Amino acid sequence: MKERLEELQAEALTKVEEAIYLSDLQDIRVAYLGKKGPITEVLRGMGKLSKEERPVIGELANKVREAIATELDAKKERLEKEELEKKLETETIDVTLPGRPVKVGGPHLLTSIVEEIEDLFIGMGFEVREGPEVETDYYNFEALNLPKGHPARDMQDSFYITEELLLRTHTSPVQARTMGEYQGAKPVKMICPGKVYRRDTDDATHSHQFTQVEGLYVDKNVRMSDLKGVLNQFAKQFFGEDREIRLRPSFFPFTEPSVEMDISCKVCHGHGCSVCKGTGWIEILGGGMVHPRVLEMAGYDPKEYNGFAFGMGPERIAMLKYGVDDIRHFYTNDVRFLKQYHKA
Repeated sequence: MKERLEELQAEALTKVEEAIYLSDLQDIRVAYLGKKGPITEVLRGMGKLSKEERPVIGELANKVREAIATELDAKKERLEKEELEKKLETETIDVTLPGRPVKVGGPHLLTSIVEEIEDLFIGMGFEVREGPEVETDYYNFEALNLPKGHPARDMQDSFYITEELLLRTHTSPVQARTMGEYQGAKPVKMICPGKVYRRDTDDATHSHQFTQVEGLYVDKNVRMSDLKGVLNQFAKQFFGEDREIRLRPSFFPFTEPSVEMDISCKVCHGHGCSVCKGTGWIEILGGGMVHPRVLEMAGYDPKEYNGFAFGMGPERIAMLKYGVDDIRHFYTNDVRFLKQYHKA
């Protein structure tokens, strides 16, 4: 039995020395030191030994186990160290290489335009208001002097959800809601930016979804000259001090009188070119004095209060300011287009 234990020790130590992989060591450990290993089998025959031989064989068996385990642990440590050294050699990092640049996004061009418009009008004392994009027929049309059956409704082909709910066709409902909230108790000076929706065929200058920024100022003794002054200030701050404006008569159901505003062409400076179609002017927005009927429906006394309103499209403004020739560039999310307008 003694000879068998010594033989198993020599056999196990030889296999440990020849082991190449960590998995080999685990197999040897299970084979020789496991419950079903040969050492355990030898110990099961100790019952046949005399009382004097049992402690001697038991002590020897423990020494054999310890010797095998010690050699297994030592070989495992050597193999792990070798494996780490190989990994370090193959995964060497050259700290002198330049770092990879981190791609950082920026605001969308339309977002920047809207924020620039907001900052400009906030500087003139306007507050920014928002409203729902799913709007009632009343606030989208009726409260703005467009009763059911009014022919001007055909100018805004709408996305109806039910007979009384639709996707708003302009941001003017926010103006009607704000005036209705105040019920003639105090003046209103606000702008309302947001998305609007109309059933339109998408092309280079039209989209079924676009953005608007509309403004409203209601108070006592508001005049058309106040509207002209605000719009002139907007044009010069946004497009440059050398830009001129002109107001032309127009028609909108919720303003009377109504006007459209043109700015002088930045290419020809008003002399006429292909960009402005030879006129020297480019249309940019519409506005006018708030219709007395709109004031009355919102709870304001049109004999005491009056005001002006205006509306503009950030897409058109961006196209004019940056020379963008197709409105679809704003929505197709082409990074090559968008990254031109990232501000550092």
